[in-house]
Amino acid sequence: MPKKTKEPTPYTKGDILELNITDISTDGSGIGKIDGYTLFVKDAVIGDFVKVSIMKSKKNYAYAHLDEIIKPSDFRIEPPCPVARACGGCQIQNLDYTKQLEFKNNKVRNNLIRLGGFDAEFIDSIMEPIIGMNDDHFRYRNKAQFPIGTDKNGNPISGFYAGRTHAIIPVQDCLLGVEENKEILNIVLDHMKKYGIKAYDETTGEGVFRHVLIRKGFTSKEIMVCFVIQHKNKNNPQKGNSRTENKPSNNAVSDYINHQEKLINKIIAINGVTSISVNINNEKTNVILGNEIHTIWGTDYITDRLCGIDFRISPLSFYQVNPVQTEKLYNTAIEYAQLIGNETVWDLYCGIGTISLSMAKKAGHVYGVEVIPQAIDNARENAVNNHIENATFYVGKAEEVLPDFYEGKLITKTSAYNSTSAEVQHRKALHPDVIVVDPPRKGCDINCLETMLKMKPERIVYVSCDSATLARDLRILVDGGYKLTRACTCDLFPNTVHIESVCQLIRE
Repeated sequence: MPKKTKEPTPYTKGDILELNITDISTDGSGIGKIDGYTLFVKDAVIGDFVKVSIMKSKKNYAYAHLDEIIKPSDFRIEPPCPVARACGGCQIQNLDYTKQLEFKNNKVRNNLIRLGGFDAEFIDSIMEPIIGMNDDHFRYRNKAQFPIGTDKNGNPISGFYAGRTHAIIPVQDCLLGVEENKEILNIVLDHMKKYGIKAYDETTGEGVFRHVLIRKGFTSKEIMVCFVIQHKNKNNPQKGNSRTENKPSNNAVSDYINHQEKLINKIIAINGVTSISVNINNEKTNVILGNEIHTIWGTDYITDRLCGIDFRISPLSFYQVNPVQTEKLYNTAIEYAQLIGNETVWDLYCGIGTISLSMAKKAGHVYGVEVIPQAIDNARENAVNNHIENATFYVGKAEEVLPDFYEGKLITKTSAYNSTSAEVQHRKALHPDVIVVDPPRKGCDINCLETMLKMKPERIVYVSCDSATLARDLRILVDGGYKLTRACTCDLFPNTVHIESVCQLIRE
Protein backbone atom coordinates (compact mmCIF):
# COMPACT_ATOMS: atom_id res chain seq x y z
CA MET A 1 0.00 0.00 0.00
CA PRO A 2 1.56 3.34 -1.03
CA LYS A 3 2.53 5.67 1.75
CA LYS A 4 0.33 8.74 2.13
CA THR A 5 2.07 11.97 1.25
CA LYS A 6 1.43 15.16 3.19
CA GLU A 7 -0.84 17.61 1.40
CA PRO A 8 1.08 20.69 0.26
CA THR A 9 0.24 24.02 1.88
CA PRO A 10 0.32 27.40 0.13
CA TYR A 11 2.50 28.85 2.88
CA THR A 12 5.15 27.59 5.27
CA LYS A 13 6.46 28.65 8.66
CA GLY A 14 8.15 32.04 8.53
CA ASP A 15 6.30 33.37 5.48
CA ILE A 16 5.35 37.04 5.90
CA LEU A 17 1.97 38.23 4.61
CA GLU A 18 -0.30 41.26 4.70
CA LEU A 19 -4.06 40.89 5.00
CA ASN A 20 -7.35 42.36 6.20
CA ILE A 21 -9.04 40.92 9.29
CA THR A 22 -12.72 40.30 8.55
CA ASP A 23 -13.98 38.12 11.43
CA ILE A 24 -13.18 36.67 14.87
CA SER A 25 -12.83 32.98 15.71
CA THR A 26 -14.41 31.17 18.64
CA ASP A 27 -11.22 31.65 20.68
CA GLY A 28 -10.98 35.38 19.89
CA SER A 29 -8.34 35.29 17.15
CA GLY A 30 -8.74 37.57 14.16
CA ILE A 31 -9.59 35.82 10.89
CA GLY A 32 -8.36 36.91 7.49
CA LYS A 33 -8.16 35.26 4.06
CA ILE A 34 -5.79 35.36 1.12
CA ASP A 35 -7.12 33.70 -2.06
CA GLY A 36 -9.47 31.59 0.04
CA TYR A 37 -6.73 30.48 2.46
CA THR A 38 -7.66 31.24 6.09
CA LEU A 39 -5.28 32.71 8.65
CA PHE A 40 -5.93 32.96 12.39
CA VAL A 41 -4.16 35.90 14.01
CA LYS A 42 -4.23 36.33 17.81
CA ASP A 43 -4.78 39.93 19.03
CA ALA A 44 -6.05 41.16 15.66
CA VAL A 45 -9.57 42.62 15.49
CA ILE A 46 -12.17 43.06 12.77
CA GLY A 47 -11.11 45.86 10.41
CA ASP A 48 -7.35 45.66 11.08
CA PHE A 49 -4.92 45.57 8.13
CA VAL A 50 -1.94 43.65 9.44
CA LYS A 51 1.44 42.15 8.67
CA VAL A 52 1.81 38.59 9.99
CA SER A 53 4.27 35.70 9.92
CA ILE A 54 3.16 32.09 9.60
CA MET A 55 3.75 30.01 12.74
CA LYS A 56 1.98 26.77 11.80
CA SER A 57 0.38 25.91 8.48
CA LYS A 58 -2.15 23.32 7.34
CA LYS A 59 -3.68 22.55 3.97
CA ASN A 60 -6.56 25.04 4.28
CA TYR A 61 -5.54 27.32 7.14
CA ALA A 62 -2.64 28.61 9.21
CA TYR A 63 -1.89 30.24 12.56
CA ALA A 64 0.04 33.47 12.23
CA HIS A 65 1.81 35.88 14.58
CA LEU A 66 0.76 39.52 14.58
CA ASP A 67 3.95 41.35 13.58
CA GLU A 68 2.56 44.80 12.81
CA ILE A 69 -0.77 46.62 12.65
CA ILE A 70 -0.30 48.50 9.38
CA LYS A 71 -3.69 50.22 9.64
CA PRO A 72 -5.71 49.80 12.83
CA SER A 73 -9.42 49.09 12.68
CA ASP A 74 -11.90 51.85 13.42
CA PHE A 75 -13.19 49.47 16.12
CA ARG A 76 -9.83 48.87 17.80
CA ILE A 77 -9.42 50.38 21.28
CA GLU A 78 -6.59 50.40 23.81
CA PRO A 79 -7.40 47.74 26.42
CA PRO A 80 -7.35 49.20 29.95
CA CYS A 81 -5.81 46.02 31.40
CA PRO A 82 -1.99 46.11 31.15
CA VAL A 83 -1.71 42.32 30.71
CA ALA A 84 -4.71 41.82 28.41
CA ARG A 85 -2.61 40.50 25.53
CA ALA A 86 -0.48 38.14 27.64
CA CYS A 87 -3.33 36.87 29.81
CA GLY A 88 -5.83 36.06 27.09
CA GLY A 89 -8.78 35.85 29.47
CA CYS A 90 -10.39 38.88 27.82
CA GLN A 91 -9.90 37.80 24.23
CA ILE A 92 -11.56 40.87 22.69
CA GLN A 93 -10.94 43.61 25.25
CA ASN A 94 -9.27 45.57 22.43
CA LEU A 95 -12.52 45.69 20.44
CA ASP A 96 -15.12 48.45 20.83
CA TYR A 97 -18.04 47.16 22.92
CA THR A 98 -20.67 47.94 20.28
CA LYS A 99 -18.68 45.85 17.81
CA GLN A 100 -18.31 43.09 20.42
CA LEU A 101 -22.10 42.84 20.62
CA GLU A 102 -22.43 42.77 16.85
CA PHE A 103 -19.84 39.98 16.60
CA LYS A 104 -21.54 37.91 19.33
CA ASN A 105 -24.99 38.26 17.82
CA ASN A 106 -23.65 37.22 14.41
CA LYS A 107 -21.86 34.27 16.01
CA VAL A 108 -25.15 32.86 17.33
CA ARG A 109 -27.03 33.71 14.13
CA ASN A 110 -24.45 32.06 11.89
CA ASN A 111 -24.31 28.89 14.00
CA LEU A 112 -28.09 28.52 13.89
CA ILE A 113 -27.95 28.83 10.10
CA ARG A 114 -24.79 26.84 9.37
CA LEU A 115 -24.97 24.13 12.05
CA GLY A 116 -28.71 24.04 12.72
CA GLY A 117 -29.72 24.15 9.08
CA PHE A 118 -32.20 26.98 9.60
CA ASP A 119 -32.99 29.43 6.82
CA ALA A 120 -31.20 32.76 7.17
CA GLU A 121 -34.31 34.82 6.48
CA PHE A 122 -36.25 32.82 9.06
CA ILE A 123 -33.56 33.28 11.75
CA ASP A 124 -33.46 37.02 11.05
CA SER A 125 -37.23 37.16 11.53
CA ILE A 126 -37.19 35.56 15.02
CA MET A 127 -33.94 36.96 16.48
CA GLU A 128 -34.46 39.84 18.88
CA PRO A 129 -31.88 42.57 19.64
CA ILE A 130 -28.94 41.47 21.76
CA ILE A 131 -29.11 42.45 25.44
CA GLY A 132 -25.83 44.20 26.28
CA MET A 133 -24.61 45.87 29.44
CA ASN A 134 -25.90 49.40 29.75
CA ASP A 135 -23.20 50.68 32.07
CA ASP A 136 -19.48 50.04 32.46
CA HIS A 137 -18.71 46.54 31.16
CA PHE A 138 -15.92 45.91 33.67
CA ARG A 139 -16.04 44.79 37.33
CA TYR A 140 -19.04 42.58 36.55
CA ARG A 141 -17.77 39.20 37.81
CA ASN A 142 -18.93 38.11 41.26
CA LYS A 143 -16.56 35.13 41.28
CA ALA A 144 -12.86 34.67 40.55
CA GLN A 145 -10.53 31.69 40.87
CA PHE A 146 -6.86 32.63 41.00
CA PRO A 147 -4.19 29.93 40.60
CA ILE A 148 -1.22 30.30 42.93
CA GLY A 149 2.32 29.64 41.68
CA THR A 150 5.94 30.62 42.04
CA ASP A 151 7.95 33.06 39.92
CA LYS A 152 11.55 32.54 38.77
CA ASN A 153 12.81 34.18 41.97
CA GLY A 154 10.89 31.77 44.19
CA ASN A 155 8.24 34.27 45.24
CA PRO A 156 4.55 33.29 45.36
CA ILE A 157 2.38 34.78 42.61
CA SER A 158 -1.30 34.74 41.68
CA GLY A 159 -2.94 35.36 38.35
CA PHE A 160 -4.41 33.52 35.40
CA TYR A 161 -3.12 30.88 33.03
CA ALA A 162 -1.90 32.13 29.66
CA GLY A 163 -3.90 30.70 26.78
CA ARG A 164 -3.45 26.95 26.18
CA THR A 165 -0.83 26.74 28.96
CA HIS A 166 -0.51 26.44 32.72
CA ALA A 167 2.00 29.27 32.89
CA ILE A 168 0.65 31.86 35.32
CA ILE A 169 0.48 35.48 34.17
CA PRO A 170 0.75 37.51 37.41
CA VAL A 171 -2.53 39.37 37.95
CA GLN A 172 -3.87 40.59 41.28
CA ASP A 173 -6.41 43.10 40.05
CA CYS A 174 -8.40 41.62 37.18
CA LEU A 175 -10.58 44.42 35.85
CA LEU A 176 -13.49 42.04 35.33
CA GLY A 177 -13.53 41.13 39.03
CA VAL A 178 -14.39 43.07 42.15
CA GLU A 179 -11.89 45.45 43.70
CA GLU A 180 -11.63 43.41 46.91
CA ASN A 181 -9.87 40.61 45.01
CA LYS A 182 -6.61 42.57 44.89
CA GLU A 183 -6.60 43.23 48.65
CA ILE A 184 -7.31 39.58 49.49
CA LEU A 185 -4.64 38.24 47.13
CA ASN A 186 -2.04 40.67 48.51
CA ILE A 187 -2.72 39.38 52.03
CA VAL A 188 -2.45 35.74 50.92
CA LEU A 189 0.79 36.23 48.98
CA ASP A 190 2.41 38.26 51.78
CA HIS A 191 1.39 35.57 54.28
CA MET A 192 2.86 32.80 52.12
CA LYS A 193 6.11 34.67 51.69
CA LYS A 194 6.44 35.59 55.37
CA TYR A 195 5.88 32.06 56.64
CA GLY A 196 7.47 30.14 53.80
CA ILE A 197 4.26 28.44 52.63
CA LYS A 198 4.88 26.90 49.21
CA ALA A 199 2.62 27.11 46.21
CA TYR A 200 1.49 23.81 44.70
CA ASP A 201 3.76 22.61 41.88
CA GLU A 202 1.87 20.72 39.17
CA THR A 203 5.04 19.02 37.96
CA THR A 204 6.29 17.63 41.28
CA GLY A 205 2.96 17.43 43.10
CA GLU A 206 4.53 19.21 46.08
CA GLY A 207 3.43 22.39 47.83
CA VAL A 208 0.33 23.66 49.61
CA PHE A 209 -1.60 26.56 48.02
CA ARG A 210 -3.31 25.75 44.72
CA HIS A 211 -5.99 28.40 44.18
CA VAL A 212 -7.84 31.20 45.94
CA LEU A 213 -11.56 31.38 45.18
CA ILE A 214 -13.37 34.64 45.94
CA ARG A 215 -17.11 35.29 45.60
CA LYS A 216 -19.09 38.45 46.34
CA GLY A 217 -22.83 38.98 46.59
CA PHE A 218 -23.55 42.09 44.58
CA THR A 219 -26.72 42.90 46.53
CA SER A 220 -25.69 41.59 49.96
CA LYS A 221 -22.05 42.80 49.65
CA GLU A 222 -21.02 39.58 51.45
CA ILE A 223 -17.65 38.10 50.47
CA MET A 224 -16.52 34.47 50.57
CA VAL A 225 -12.86 33.42 50.50
CA CYS A 226 -11.97 29.79 49.88
CA PHE A 227 -8.36 28.55 49.99
CA VAL A 228 -7.83 25.54 47.73
CA ILE A 229 -4.86 23.62 49.13
CA GLN A 230 -3.12 20.28 49.07
CA HIS A 231 -3.09 18.72 52.52
CA LYS A 232 -1.99 15.13 52.97
CA ASN A 233 -2.28 14.32 56.66
CA LYS A 234 -2.53 10.64 57.57
CA ASN A 235 -3.39 11.59 61.15
CA ASN A 236 -6.55 13.39 60.10
CA PRO A 237 -8.90 10.88 58.46
CA GLN A 238 -11.83 13.26 58.38
CA LYS A 239 -13.68 13.08 55.06
CA GLY A 240 -16.54 14.91 53.45
CA ASN A 241 -17.77 18.45 53.92
CA SER A 242 -17.31 20.00 57.35
CA ARG A 243 -20.29 22.23 58.03
CA THR A 244 -20.22 25.20 60.40
CA GLU A 245 -21.66 23.12 63.23
CA ASN A 246 -18.94 20.47 62.77
CA LYS A 247 -15.72 22.42 62.32
CA PRO A 248 -12.39 20.68 62.70
CA SER A 249 -10.40 21.51 65.81
CA ASN A 250 -7.98 24.43 65.89
CA ASN A 251 -5.10 21.97 65.75
CA ALA A 252 -6.52 20.33 62.65
CA VAL A 253 -7.05 23.69 60.99
CA SER A 254 -3.48 24.61 61.84
CA ASP A 255 -2.42 21.54 59.90
CA TYR A 256 -4.19 22.91 56.83
CA ILE A 257 -2.64 26.36 56.92
CA ASN A 258 0.29 27.28 59.13
CA HIS A 259 -0.32 30.39 61.20
CA GLN A 260 -3.91 30.41 59.87
CA GLU A 261 -5.14 32.70 62.65
CA LYS A 262 -2.89 35.52 61.44
CA LEU A 263 -4.13 35.01 57.88
CA ILE A 264 -7.79 34.84 58.92
CA ASN A 265 -7.54 37.96 61.09
CA LYS A 266 -6.21 39.96 58.15
CA ILE A 267 -8.85 38.63 55.75
CA ILE A 268 -11.81 39.31 58.08
CA ALA A 269 -10.65 42.88 58.50
CA ILE A 270 -11.77 43.45 54.90
CA ASN A 271 -15.25 44.94 54.83
CA GLY A 272 -17.87 42.40 53.77
CA VAL A 273 -16.01 39.13 54.43
CA THR A 274 -18.45 36.71 56.07
CA SER A 275 -17.11 33.29 55.09
CA ILE A 276 -13.65 31.71 54.98
CA SER A 277 -13.20 28.08 54.06
CA VAL A 278 -10.54 25.58 53.05
CA ASN A 279 -11.02 23.20 50.15
CA ILE A 280 -8.78 20.12 50.11
CA ASN A 281 -7.68 18.96 46.65
CA ASN A 282 -4.96 16.30 46.73
CA GLU A 283 -5.51 15.09 43.18
CA LYS A 284 -3.14 15.61 40.25
CA THR A 285 -5.78 17.25 38.12
CA ASN A 286 -6.71 20.54 36.49
CA VAL A 287 -10.06 20.46 38.31
CA ILE A 288 -9.87 23.39 40.72
CA LEU A 289 -12.02 22.27 43.65
CA GLY A 290 -11.90 19.02 45.59
CA ASN A 291 -14.87 17.51 47.44
CA GLU A 292 -13.65 18.18 50.98
CA ILE A 293 -14.53 21.60 52.40
CA HIS A 294 -13.98 22.98 55.91
CA THR A 295 -15.46 26.28 57.02
CA ILE A 296 -12.82 27.84 59.28
CA TRP A 297 -14.50 31.18 59.97
CA GLY A 298 -18.00 32.57 59.54
CA THR A 299 -20.79 30.89 57.61
CA ASP A 300 -20.72 28.07 55.05
CA TYR A 301 -22.20 30.35 52.42
CA ILE A 302 -22.86 33.89 51.30
CA THR A 303 -26.22 35.23 50.15
CA ASP A 304 -27.26 37.20 47.12
CA ARG A 305 -30.55 38.37 45.64
CA LEU A 306 -31.57 37.60 42.07
CA CYS A 307 -34.98 38.05 40.43
CA GLY A 308 -36.45 38.93 43.82
CA ILE A 309 -35.20 35.73 45.50
CA ASP A 310 -32.48 35.34 48.13
CA PHE A 311 -29.94 32.61 47.33
CA ARG A 312 -27.40 30.89 49.54
CA ILE A 313 -24.17 30.26 47.62
CA SER A 314 -21.53 27.80 48.79
CA PRO A 315 -18.01 27.36 47.33
CA LEU A 316 -19.24 24.50 45.11
CA SER A 317 -22.46 26.20 43.97
CA PHE A 318 -22.98 27.13 40.34
CA TYR A 319 -24.15 30.72 40.23
CA GLN A 320 -23.87 32.94 37.17
CA VAL A 321 -20.91 35.30 37.46
CA ASN A 322 -22.62 38.43 36.10
CA PRO A 323 -25.72 39.03 38.27
CA VAL A 324 -26.78 42.21 36.44
CA GLN A 325 -27.01 40.46 33.08
CA THR A 326 -28.17 37.15 34.57
CA GLU A 327 -31.34 38.82 35.81
CA LYS A 328 -32.02 40.09 32.28
CA LEU A 329 -31.35 36.61 30.84
CA TYR A 330 -33.63 34.86 33.33
CA ASN A 331 -36.39 37.43 32.92
CA THR A 332 -36.25 36.74 29.18
CA ALA A 333 -36.50 32.99 29.85
CA ILE A 334 -39.50 33.58 32.14
CA GLU A 335 -41.12 35.72 29.44
CA TYR A 336 -40.56 32.95 26.88
CA ALA A 337 -42.13 30.39 29.27
CA GLN A 338 -45.40 32.40 29.15
CA LEU A 339 -46.43 31.49 32.68
CA ILE A 340 -49.85 32.56 33.98
CA GLY A 341 -49.88 30.77 37.34
CA ASN A 342 -50.93 27.12 37.01
CA GLU A 343 -48.26 25.55 34.79
CA THR A 344 -46.13 22.53 35.57
CA VAL A 345 -42.48 23.24 34.72
CA TRP A 346 -39.33 21.12 34.54
CA ASP A 347 -36.02 22.96 34.97
CA LEU A 348 -33.16 20.73 33.85
CA TYR A 349 -29.56 21.50 34.89
CA CYS A 350 -31.07 23.73 37.59
CA GLY A 351 -27.96 24.40 39.73
CA ILE A 352 -28.96 26.00 43.04
CA GLY A 353 -32.44 26.67 41.69
CA THR A 354 -32.05 30.17 40.29
CA ILE A 355 -34.35 29.65 37.29
CA SER A 356 -36.55 27.08 39.10
CA LEU A 357 -37.40 29.35 42.02
CA SER A 358 -37.78 32.41 39.80
CA MET A 359 -40.37 30.52 37.74
CA ALA A 360 -42.03 28.98 40.80
CA LYS A 361 -43.28 32.44 41.72
CA LYS A 362 -45.37 32.43 38.53
CA ALA A 363 -46.09 28.70 37.96
CA GLY A 364 -48.13 25.93 39.54
CA HIS A 365 -45.25 23.55 40.33
CA VAL A 366 -41.61 23.43 39.26
CA TYR A 367 -39.29 20.39 39.22
CA GLY A 368 -35.55 20.98 39.22
CA VAL A 369 -32.83 18.49 38.29
CA GLU A 370 -29.11 18.89 38.99
CA VAL A 371 -26.22 16.42 39.19
CA ILE A 372 -24.33 18.15 42.04
CA PRO A 373 -25.79 17.12 45.44
CA GLN A 374 -24.57 20.26 47.23
CA ALA A 375 -26.33 22.42 44.64
CA ILE A 376 -29.61 20.60 45.24
CA ASP A 377 -29.12 21.03 49.00
CA ASN A 378 -28.76 24.76 48.33
CA ALA A 379 -31.82 24.75 46.05
CA ARG A 380 -33.99 23.12 48.72
CA GLU A 381 -32.68 25.51 51.37
CA ASN A 382 -33.33 28.45 49.07
CA ALA A 383 -36.91 27.28 48.53
CA VAL A 384 -37.52 27.06 52.29
CA ASN A 385 -35.82 30.38 53.05
CA ASN A 386 -37.94 32.14 50.42
CA HIS A 387 -41.16 30.39 51.52
CA ILE A 388 -41.56 28.76 48.11
CA GLU A 389 -43.68 25.63 48.54
CA ASN A 390 -44.24 24.58 44.91
CA ALA A 391 -40.76 23.37 43.96
CA THR A 392 -39.36 19.82 44.03
CA PHE A 393 -35.71 19.02 43.37
CA TYR A 394 -33.96 15.84 42.26
CA VAL A 395 -30.25 14.93 42.34
CA GLY A 396 -28.96 13.27 39.20
CA LYS A 397 -28.10 13.69 35.56
CA ALA A 398 -30.93 15.22 33.54
CA GLU A 399 -30.53 12.49 30.91
CA GLU A 400 -31.16 9.88 33.62
CA VAL A 401 -33.66 11.53 35.98
CA LEU A 402 -36.08 12.67 33.28
CA PRO A 403 -36.39 9.26 31.52
CA ASP A 404 -36.66 7.48 34.90
CA PHE A 405 -39.46 9.82 35.93
CA TYR A 406 -41.28 9.37 32.63
CA GLU A 407 -40.98 5.57 32.80
CA GLY A 408 -42.20 5.46 36.40
CA LYS A 409 -38.88 4.39 37.90
CA LEU A 410 -38.58 7.51 40.03
CA ILE A 411 -40.81 7.86 43.05
CA THR A 412 -42.46 11.26 43.15
CA LYS A 413 -42.13 13.09 46.43
CA THR A 414 -44.24 16.16 46.93
CA SER A 415 -42.64 19.12 48.61
CA ALA A 416 -43.14 19.20 52.36
CA TYR A 417 -44.89 22.50 51.76
CA ASN A 418 -47.07 21.38 48.86
CA SER A 419 -50.71 20.44 49.37
CA THR A 420 -51.32 19.01 45.88
CA SER A 421 -51.85 15.24 45.88
CA ALA A 422 -48.93 13.15 44.69
CA GLU A 423 -51.02 11.37 42.06
CA VAL A 424 -52.33 14.52 40.39
CA GLN A 425 -48.94 16.20 40.64
CA HIS A 426 -47.20 13.20 39.06
CA ARG A 427 -49.69 13.07 36.19
CA LYS A 428 -49.14 16.75 35.42
CA ALA A 429 -45.38 16.32 35.64
CA LEU A 430 -45.44 13.56 33.00
CA HIS A 431 -46.84 16.05 30.49
CA PRO A 432 -45.60 19.46 31.66
CA ASP A 433 -46.56 22.77 30.18
CA VAL A 434 -42.97 23.98 30.01
CA ILE A 435 -39.50 22.42 30.05
CA VAL A 436 -36.54 24.73 30.63
CA VAL A 437 -33.00 23.55 29.89
CA ASP A 438 -29.77 25.36 30.72
CA PRO A 439 -27.11 22.73 29.94
CA PRO A 440 -23.30 22.97 30.05
CA ARG A 441 -21.35 23.68 26.87
CA LYS A 442 -21.76 20.14 25.55
CA GLY A 443 -25.50 20.73 25.27
CA CYS A 444 -28.30 18.29 26.10
CA ASP A 445 -27.79 14.54 26.10
CA ILE A 446 -29.77 12.77 23.36
CA ASN A 447 -31.67 10.70 25.98
CA CYS A 448 -32.79 13.91 27.61
CA LEU A 449 -33.93 15.42 24.29
CA GLU A 450 -35.81 12.26 23.31
CA THR A 451 -37.63 12.17 26.66
CA MET A 452 -38.54 15.83 26.31
CA LEU A 453 -40.14 15.02 22.96
CA LYS A 454 -42.07 12.11 24.54
CA MET A 455 -43.35 14.36 27.35
CA LYS A 456 -44.66 16.85 24.75
CA PRO A 457 -44.53 20.09 26.72
CA GLU A 458 -46.37 22.99 25.12
CA ARG A 459 -43.24 25.13 25.29
CA ILE A 460 -39.51 24.53 25.60
CA VAL A 461 -37.19 27.31 26.73
CA TYR A 462 -33.55 26.60 25.89
CA VAL A 463 -30.89 28.68 27.65
CA SER A 464 -27.45 28.11 26.16
CA CYS A 465 -23.84 29.11 26.72
CA ASP A 466 -22.66 27.48 23.46
CA SER A 467 -24.48 28.35 20.24
CA ALA A 468 -22.92 25.41 18.35
CA THR A 469 -24.51 22.75 20.58
CA LEU A 470 -27.62 24.93 20.82
CA ALA A 471 -28.00 24.79 17.03
CA ARG A 472 -27.56 21.00 17.05
CA ASP A 473 -30.17 20.47 19.78
CA LEU A 474 -32.67 22.91 18.27
CA ARG A 475 -32.56 20.96 15.03
CA ILE A 476 -33.45 17.74 16.92
CA LEU A 477 -36.34 19.45 18.74
CA VAL A 478 -37.68 21.08 15.59
CA ASP A 479 -37.49 17.81 13.67
CA GLY A 480 -39.35 16.26 16.63
CA GLY A 481 -42.40 18.50 16.24
CA TYR A 482 -41.51 21.92 17.63
CA LYS A 483 -41.33 25.31 15.99
CA LEU A 484 -38.57 27.76 16.86
CA THR A 485 -40.43 31.00 17.54
CA ARG A 486 -38.13 33.41 19.40
CA ALA A 487 -34.40 33.78 20.01
CA CYS A 488 -32.33 36.33 21.89
CA THR A 489 -28.68 36.74 22.86
CA CYS A 490 -27.57 38.21 26.18
CA ASP A 491 -24.02 39.32 26.93
CA LEU A 492 -23.00 37.99 30.33
CA PHE A 493 -19.28 38.07 29.52
CA PRO A 494 -18.19 41.44 28.06
CA ASN A 495 -14.66 41.59 26.62
CA THR A 496 -14.65 37.83 26.02
CA VAL A 497 -15.94 35.74 23.09
CA HIS A 498 -18.57 33.98 25.23
CA ILE A 499 -22.26 34.70 24.81
CA GLU A 500 -25.51 33.36 26.32
CA SER A 501 -28.65 32.73 24.29
CA VAL A 502 -32.26 31.90 25.06
CA CYS A 503 -34.74 30.38 22.61
CA GLN A 504 -38.44 29.59 22.68
CA LEU A 505 -39.93 26.54 20.99
CA ILE A 506 -43.68 25.81 20.72
CA ARG A 507 -45.17 22.42 20.00
CA GLU A 508 -46.87 22.28 16.63
